[in-house]
Amino acid sequence: MSTPHSPFPTSASKTIVLAFSGGLDTSFCVPYLQERGWNVHTVFADTGGVDAEERTFIEQRAAELGVASHVTIDGGPAIWDGFVRPFVWAGEGYQGQYPLLVSDRYLIVDAALARANDLGTKTIAHGCTGMGNDQVRFDLAVKASGDYDIVAPIREIQKEHTEVRAYEQAYLEQRGFGVRAKQQAYTINENLLGLTLSGGEVDRWQAPGEGARGWCAPREDWPSEPLRVTLRFVQGEAVALDGEAMPGAQLLAKLNALFAAYGVGRGMYTGDTTIGLKGRIVYEAPGLTALLVAHRALEEAVLTKHQNRFKPNVARQWVELVYEGFFHDPLKADLEAFLASSQQMVNGEVVLETSGARVDAIAITSPHILNAKSATYAQSADWGVEEAEGFIRLYGMSSTLWAQINR
Repeated sequence: MSTPHSPFPTSASKTIVLAFSGGLDTSFCVPYLQERGWNVHTVFADTGGVDAEERTFIEQRAAELGVASHVTIDGGPAIWDGFVRPFVWAGEGYQGQYPLLVSDRYLIVDAALARANDLGTKTIAHGCTGMGNDQVRFDLAVKASGDYDIVAPIREIQKEHTEVRAYEQAYLEQRGFGVRAKQQAYTINENLLGLTLSGGEVDRWQAPGEGARGWCAPREDWPSEPLRVTLRFVQGEAVALDGEAMPGAQLLAKLNALFAAYGVGRGMYTGDTTIGLKGRIVYEAPGLTALLVAHRALEEAVLTKHQNRFKPNVARQWVELVYEGFFHDPLKADLEAFLASSQQMVNGEVVLETSGARVDAIAITSPHILNAKSATYAQSADWGVEEAEGFIRLYGMSSTLWAQINR
């Protein structure tokens, strides 16, 4: 077996699986690994960030580079089951804002490992650099899944070259492989969960330019009529949109299209990255934003006060584990057991409405709403005034005594 992180195979095993996107980095990895004796098998996990034309390009790119085999995996169902469902249960973004749009990386790892198991190899490769968060997510997910070796060609060449992308481009062109001329001012990552943009003025903490926009329509393009949709939840999971039952990945894709037209789910944030730097991005997550608003409104109505108070603590811990690469840590599974338990009565329908940018839950229907039949907040009650006054006196006893003694 090869030494971890070494690009050179032993005579015992020359088969390697590369997580492949068809971009510059992973395209470079193919001939780099081939020239070091590897039989390279590529896997593309389609997590919703490409259209049919791009998917075809990726498959053709793999063939052009001469890989031993290439497979494309539909990652939609996995990203819903493995991330969206527990994320919506948790109901919190990273640092209270960012909706973890990079979490498809873990599903990409799963697809690569499944292919490696099919081929009988224990060696995995990726195109992550030595500077970003994705290398942490990828490596930790692989290490938690078994005794695999990891080869990272981009990290290897960074030991000797400072202008890495220029080196990669020249390397490919010298071998007769063209490089797409995608000159963009921004780095864009896109999948079923949403879209992120970084680079240019965003990295400089300046106002995003006109080009820093993905799915979400600008104000002047919003429809004049409000949008209203109904989501049905069963045990905290969205299962139907406007009365039509559908798989989760399909439902999220429809929500993305509907709410992006109204500019919903767009924001900017500066986060503390796994490696300690500050990272500033523009993000767009229209579908996830709609799901989170609807789910929270239903939870607020059906969970007890103590559940609603405690649950955000669990959510924050779950989100931090996922963001920082600990997707397979046992604590994450423990937290998800609590989250699943908390969702047993989160059943019902929520009506969402938006006129643009903001989305509100305007109506909730559920057999589990915790409303007292003979009492309405601030209007009527089935207890007397004396009981209310006695409760207030006892409930505030400690603070009242402090004020009396120390005033």
